This record gives sequence, structure tokens and C-alpha cells, in this order.
Amino acid sequence: MKRLPYPHLRLPFPDQRRRRRVRKLLLGAVALLALSTVASWLALLVTPAQTVSTAGQTIQVGAAQPTLALAGPGELDLFGQSTPTVLQFNGLIRPKLELTHISLDNQLAQFVQVSASKHNATGDLSSVLVNGWEHYFAWQTLIAGAFAVVLLLAVAGVRRYPHRTTIKIVAFGTMAAVAINVGFVVAFAAGAPGTLRQVHSLEDLVGRSPVGAAPKPVGASLPGVQAVVIGDSTAAGLGNPLVKNPSALDRACGRSGDAYAADLAAVNGWNVLNLACSGATVANGILGAQTLGNALAAPQFGVLEQASHASVVIVSIGANDLQWEAMAAMCAMGPTCDDQATGAMFQANLATFTQNYYQLLHDLAALPQHPHVLINSYFKPFGANVDCLASEGMTAAKSDILLSRLATLNQVLTDGAKTFGFSAVQPDFTGHELCTGQPFVQGLHDSAPMHPTTAGELAIALADQQALSKLAATQAVMAESTGSQ
Repeated sequence: MKRLPYPHLRLPFPDQRRRRRVRKLLLGAVALLALSTVASWLALLVTPAQTVSTAGQTIQVGAAQPTLALAGPGELDLFGQSTPTVLQFNGLIRPKLELTHISLDNQLAQFVQVSASKHNATGDLSSVLVNGWEHYFAWQTLIAGAFAVVLLLAVAGVRRYPHRTTIKIVAFGTMAAVAINVGFVVAFAAGAPGTLRQVHSLEDLVGRSPVGAAPKPVGASLPGVQAVVIGDSTAAGLGNPLVKNPSALDRACGRSGDAYAADLAAVNGWNVLNLACSGATVANGILGAQTLGNALAAPQFGVLEQASHASVVIVSIGANDLQWEAMAAMCAMGPTCDDQATGAMFQANLATFTQNYYQLLHDLAALPQHPHVLINSYFKPFGANVDCLASEGMTAAKSDILLSRLATLNQVLTDGAKTFGFSAVQPDFTGHELCTGQPFVQGLHDSAPMHPTTAGELAIALADQQALSKLAATQAVMAESTGSQ
């Protein structure tokens, strides 16, 4: 046997078979960890949110997209808009909560406003949220295991393992993947239940609206009013002939005798009180006072509260909150409508409006007479042809962007109405947009550009009347069903 030239430097080498086995085990462990990570991540993407309910409140509980931050807010889906929760959560994986149904009555008041006894009265809310979170991850773990099975079978197929080897790999690998997924959940999501136990009211999730609670009743009692319209210039009928014998406030608000409130009054024989005012927002006009030159208009909601026998309330709001007219003007004058500045302005205004809108819906739901509430979405002012607006800088591409943002606002209005059990109404101006033969929309050179004409107001009234007829039919069926029992 040939000796090595430097025998004093010779080191004992481990058996090659043993080295190969150790290396194989390490590679297998790394591969299994990677496969388990992929399976867990895919499961987070597809696991459905769990629906939980307590005392008429329905919330979907799921997980937001994981982040690299060790702590931060959860995600709240409010009327289709994603906002951070008020509460802060520890862990990379934090809850995503969606309000899907809110029903208010005297029994449920503690769920939407903090009271002195909230810790005793609303323990069920925190409990159902924690249960929903735990159930979500029970399903997520099962789904992660299913993904692991699929991935392991794919690997075994590529490597062409024998059936017996495949069964062993899939069985062992799935158990390991499930165990690793549980470890991920414990490491990255276990802090959420403790935070969810701090939720004692919906306000703890949504946050306190900047507009505050409902205003106090304003003015004299209005027992003879059957319906009330609150809102902005669309509901006021701005640009159309004023009401007969207008007051100074009627003039300042642009209230028209041809507004859809008047049409509904004529059809139903109602005394309809139109409180809508041009320029109104939720904060300044509906739940708060509105400054009109030298005059100050009382909060529309405060006057509404005096109509204690009103069975119908119709709401048109949101365009001023999003500064729609300014946005449309900037769009027409600028080279494009989808620049970062206007996009950021729109998103910021939409976030504020969504929170204020939640407060308005809550206050409407808390009215003691529980009227039928109709939330009107906005009509489309533009159609496929915008050639008549070319001289003003409007193009088809620009109108598409404006309509897209209007559709986003309308979706928030509709989702909010459905969440609170109200009726969402979408007026249809199809074939009567700007640049058509008989537009329902005032032109850019009219007194109130892009506002409904008299015919447009009538179209809104017809949409509201159809919604009211549907409500009446539903009530009749329910009454008949109750009577037959």
C-alpha cells in the first residue's frame, strides 16, 4: 500500500455512505420546509373567511396578506374599501375583518357605541371574533395539508418513485407540512386573539368618525311629514326652477320645485320634506351645520329627527365629499385624468367619506321610527359619445376614468346600504347622457353643469318609486305569511 507523503496530516474521514445520508436528510428537510411554506402561503390565499354573528351583527373573519412588519394594524373591509383597523396586532399575519350585516335596535345599541357597561354587555363580540379567527386557521391548516399532498404527489411523479415510496413520502410529508404550518401559525399569528378580545364594540374596529355622533334634533316637531329627502345638489334639484315662494335657505341651497322629492310627493300624495342642499357633505350639511355665504344651515339630520312619523328617508350624498366637480374640471383641463396626484386625492377623499358614511348609516339605522331608507347612487353623466365635450378638453379616455371613479363611489354607497339592510337605488340615464338627443343631464354651459335636468329628476323619482313599490310588495308577502301562521 502506498503511503501518503505526509502521514502526520492525515485526518479520519467519515464513511461516504453516512455523509451521503446526512446530506440527503438535510436536503430533504430543506425541501420539505420550502414545500410546507408554499403550501401554507397558498392556503392563506384561498382559505375562505369565516362568518360569525352575534346579536344581529355579522362579520367575516380572515387573514390579511402577510407582511414583513412584526406588528401593525389589521385590515378592515368597510363597504368594499380596505382600511387599517384602529387596533394594532402583533405578528406577521393579522386579521382581515369585513362587516357584512348590521342590524340596529335597542338591544344592539351597545355594539356600535361605547358605554360604561361595555365590558360586561358585549363580551360575545370579542368571543365570536376569536372563534372566527381560530376556525379560519383550522380550515387553513386543512387546506395547507391538501396543498402539501398535491405538491408531494407532483414531486413523486417527477422523480418516478414507486407506489409504496410515494405513499410513505406523501404520508410523512403531509404530517410534517401540517406540523410546520401549525408552527407558522403559532409563531406569526398567535398574538391576534389577545388583541381581538379587546373588541367590545364595532367602534373599536371602525374607529370614531371625525363627524361625531348624530346631532341633536333641530327646530319644531314635524308630525305631518311622511317622507324626508336629505343630501346634496342632486337631491335639491340645482339648476331647475326653484320651489314656489322660496325662502332664503331654499335659494341658497338651490332647492327646486322639480326635484325628485316633489315628484314622489305628487305620485304618493305625501308631504315630502326636502332638506337637501347644494354643496352638502356628510360632515358639513348632513350631520353637521353647513355654511352658505352669510347663512348657516342646520344639520339636515337634526331636522329629520323632528319628523318622527316619516316612514321613508331618501339619501343622495357623496359627490361633494369626493370633490367630484373639482375632479371632473381638473380632468377636463389636464392632459390626463389618471395622474398620481388626482388618484391620491380621490383615494384619500374616498377613505374619509367611507368612514363618515358608516356613521351616517348607523345614525339612520338608530332612528326610533325605523323608516325605510333609500340610498341613491349617482347617475352616469357620460355615455359612449363625448364629442360635444371635446372643446372643453373631455375625451372618451378621460370620461372612462371619471366613470370608473364614480362607479367606485356608487359601489361604496350600495355596499353600505346593503350592510345596514337599506335599499340601494341606481337611477338609469342610459341613452340620455350628455351629447345625446334628449339628455337628462345639464350641459357644461347650463346653470348647474352635470346635474339632472327636470327629466333627470323624474328618472330618479321613478327609480325610487320602484324601490318603494318593491318594499311594499315584500312587506305584504311577509304580512300574509305571518297571518297564515
